[in-house]
Amino acid sequence: MSEQDITLDNDPFLTTPIGPLGIIAMQGCEEMGRALNNYLIRWRDKKENSDLELFTFPGYERDTFLVEAICPRFGTGEAKGLIRQSVRGYDLYILCDVGAHNITFPMYGQRVPMSPDDHYQDLKRIISAAGGKCKRINVIMPLLYEARQHRRTSRESLDCALMLHELQNMGVANIITFDAHDPRVQNAVPLIGFENIMPPYQMLKALCRTERDLLIDREHMMIISPDEGAIGRNMYYASVLGLDMGMFYKRRDYTRVVQGRNPIIAHEYLGESVEGKDVFVADDMISTGESILDVARELKMRKARRIYVAETFASFTNGIDAFNKACHDGLITKLLATNMTYLTPELRSSPWFTLVDMSKYMALIVATLNHDRSLNRLLSPVQKIQDLLARYRADQVAQNIRMF
Repeated sequence: MSEQDITLDNDPFLTTPIGPLGIIAMQGCEEMGRALNNYLIRWRDKKENSDLELFTFPGYERDTFLVEAICPRFGTGEAKGLIRQSVRGYDLYILCDVGAHNITFPMYGQRVPMSPDDHYQDLKRIISAAGGKCKRINVIMPLLYEARQHRRTSRESLDCALMLHELQNMGVANIITFDAHDPRVQNAVPLIGFENIMPPYQMLKALCRTERDLLIDREHMMIISPDEGAIGRNMYYASVLGLDMGMFYKRRDYTRVVQGRNPIIAHEYLGESVEGKDVFVADDMISTGESILDVARELKMRKARRIYVAETFASFTNGIDAFNKACHDGLITKLLATNMTYLTPELRSSPWFTLVDMSKYMALIVATLNHDRSLNRLLSPVQKIQDLLARYRADQVAQNIRMF
C-alpha cells in the first residue's frame, strides 16, 4: 500500500491512538526499526498539518518513535535488559529477529554469535524492564521463535507453544508474525491477539519489477508447491493469479534422524505438465536449501522453462555456494526473499537474489494497530494483486515487450 493508497476508508490515522507509540528495535532489527520510524514520522507529519486537534496527545509530536533499549552482558554471557527512557502509558511495539546470527556477544573472552534462544531471552528481558508500566505491549516477531517445533509427535518438547504462553503470562497483548510454519500454533494462546501475516502482494510486486516478460496465464505459467506443508500458500497464489497448481510430496526415511529431521528420500510430483512453462514456487523459509534445489532439479527434468522461488525467510544455514552453482547452471532463475530476518551481504549482492522490502507494510500494520483499526484490508490483498497484474500487463503492451 503506497501513501496514495491511503483513503478515508482505510487511513489508520483517522482515529485516536491507544497510547503514545513506542518502537523498540532489538539487536539485529535496527535497520528495520529505522525504516518503520521513518515511514511513521512521514505519515504523521502529513496528517499533523491537516488536523492538529485529532493528534494532540502526549508523545505524538516526538522527533522519533524509537525507544532506546539495550541488553548489556557480563563476562559470563549473562545479560540484563535496560530501557533508557520512560515508557509509562505507551503502546509499545518490540521488534525482534531471532534469526539475526550476525550479532555476537562476549563470553569468557570469546565473541559468541547470538542464537535464537539468546534473542528470545533478550526479548523477555526488555519486556521485564518495562515493568508493567506500558498501556500495551506488542511483539513483532517476523520469524516465529521455534515455529518448526510446533507440535508433538512423540516424547518431545512443545517449544513454540511454551514461548507463546510465556509472552502471554508476561503481559504481551499482541503477537505479530509472518508466514508461520503452522499458523495453528496460535491455538496455544486464544485469549491474546495473534496475527499471522502473509506477504503475497509484496512478493508478486517484487517479481513483476524484476521480470518484465512474464506471461501470467494458464498456458505459460504454473504454481508449484514444494511439499504438502506449503499447499495453502501456493493455493492462494494459484487462485488469485488464475493459474494451475502442482505439488511435490516428500518421501522421508522415518527410521533415521539427521540434523534433527528425517532425511528426504525422493520428491514425487503430482500435477499437470510443466513443460515449457515458467514456474513459481513459494515456501515459508530456506534452511539449507537442499530441498528446494531437489524440487528445481525435478522440475527441470520435466522441462520447466524458468523457475522462480519465493521464500519469506532465507536463512541459508549452510551458506549459498550450492545455490550459486545452481543458479549459474540455470537451475533457478530468481530467488525472492524478505528483509524480515538477517540476510548476509553475500546473499544480498548475489545476481540471482531479489530483496522483498517489507518495511512499509510493517509500518502500516503498526500504525493501524496503534490507532485501534481493523487489519482486514491489509491482510486481504486480492484486489491489490489484481490491480498489480492489470498495471503489469498494461506496461508490457505500452513498452512492446517481446514475449517468448
